Amino acid sequence: MNGRWHTWLAERAAVRESGGLRRTLRPRRPDEDLLDLAGNDYLGLSRHPAVVAAAEAAARRWGAGAGASRLVTGSLELHAELEAGLAGFMGQPAALALSTGYHANLAAVTALVDRDCLVVSDAHVHASLVDAVRLSRAEVVIVRHNDLAGASSALASAGDRRALVVVESVYSVLGDAAPLADLAALVTAYDAMLLVDEAHGLGVAGQDGRGLVHAQGLAGRPDVLVTATLSKALGAQGGAVLGGHDLVEHLVNTARPFIFDTGLAPAAAGAARAALELVRGDPSLPARVRERMQALAGALDVPPVAGAVLSVPMPSPLVALEAQAAARAEGVLVGCFRPPSVPDGVSRLRITVGGGIPDAEWARAADTVGRVVKEYGAPASDA
Repeated sequence: MNGRWHTWLAERAAVRESGGLRRTLRPRRPDEDLLDLAGNDYLGLSRHPAVVAAAEAAARRWGAGAGASRLVTGSLELHAELEAGLAGFMGQPAALALSTGYHANLAAVTALVDRDCLVVSDAHVHASLVDAVRLSRAEVVIVRHNDLAGASSALASAGDRRALVVVESVYSVLGDAAPLADLAALVTAYDAMLLVDEAHGLGVAGQDGRGLVHAQGLAGRPDVLVTATLSKALGAQGGAVLGGHDLVEHLVNTARPFIFDTGLAPAAAGAARAALELVRGDPSLPARVRERMQALAGALDVPPVAGAVLSVPMPSPLVALEAQAAARAEGVLVGCFRPPSVPDGVSRLRITVGGGIPDAEWARAADTVGRVVKEYGAPASDA
């Protein structure tokens, strides 16, 4: 690497280090004696025997990979079964499975809007939606978080252009919910469309974990499009776009993240399908997460949330790292969100309420988190 590039990389690294913003990879061992309150395996299904067995069976039957893009030979019967199951569970006419949730958001946005469209985006949407909007080349208006008046004003400026409102049902940092019913009324009034990312809603929020779109009576509406991931509550890998049959047909023919990507791996598809059946058959799974969330939110003195993620402000990025390390020293993993991962710039501990953790271990983990937050937490500054 030449001197100019080497100097630039060294300068960027020094800035990250001085601000407490350096990230490192820390590979996990399969036998680590740590309680995971940092990941996204909300229901504890990634290691459920039925889910693991389904992944193994799918790999033995179909192979390690799909072998091609979906439009060549990479569409498997397994994909069709998964898509039908997702659509039925979430109350949607049709679904299209992709290799990641990131791809699902890229596919949905870039296939629907172009430079002649307007996108109205909540300020707190996930990076995959931010990137999708950038790639679409559409004009974008970013409105303050959950600001209905701002969204209405932006839609009013669309004129004759097609307009898409982009939100999450449950936001990944603060854990709060979008005002979906009000947003749906707005897109109806302005002849627009609403895209709702249910990544943190599927399997946890709404009736039996069917998500907030379903809970608000919006499932199946032609002006409400849903994306989801299979890597959180379902404990597998992959993503999906759900909506009308005409929408899915359009994506199959125009969405580059779908057309030019190898199909979802059989093991992931089989695991997700098995996990979906477990959630469908046992409503106590999402109910347990909500009960634990309510109790832990009260203990930490933070607002309860719509999903499984509690967000606790920290005074600075460095203090957040210290708090995370203190919890780990007691055998509990918690997340640590620092800029630029937090939309408002405030560093936080991100605590996942794990429904799959046994009661005694959950009690110990909750006690540890409570003591760490009491020691390190403080009113947040502009960290």
